[in-house]
Amino acid sequence: MKRILFTASEAVPFIKTGGLADVAGTLPKSFNKDEFDVRVVLPKYKVIPEKFRNQMQYRTHFYMDFAGESRYV
Repeated sequence: MKRILFTASEAVPFIKTGGLADVAGTLPKSFNKDEFDVRVVLPKYKVIPEKFRNQMQYRTHFYMDFAGESRYV
């Protein structure tokens, strides 16, 4: 099984400000579930509706270099 990780700043139905949310929310669903394990990673924005936030599972955190600084993500 092939594994695909989509990372995006927005995805329908969780948060939408533009067209990226439509693509990030629908494209992962187009893959054949028997052949692909597709996951989507988004920032945990406070504006994500509570019904979705209550279903989220914490997996891990890490630090990333951004503009010469180490940032918690």
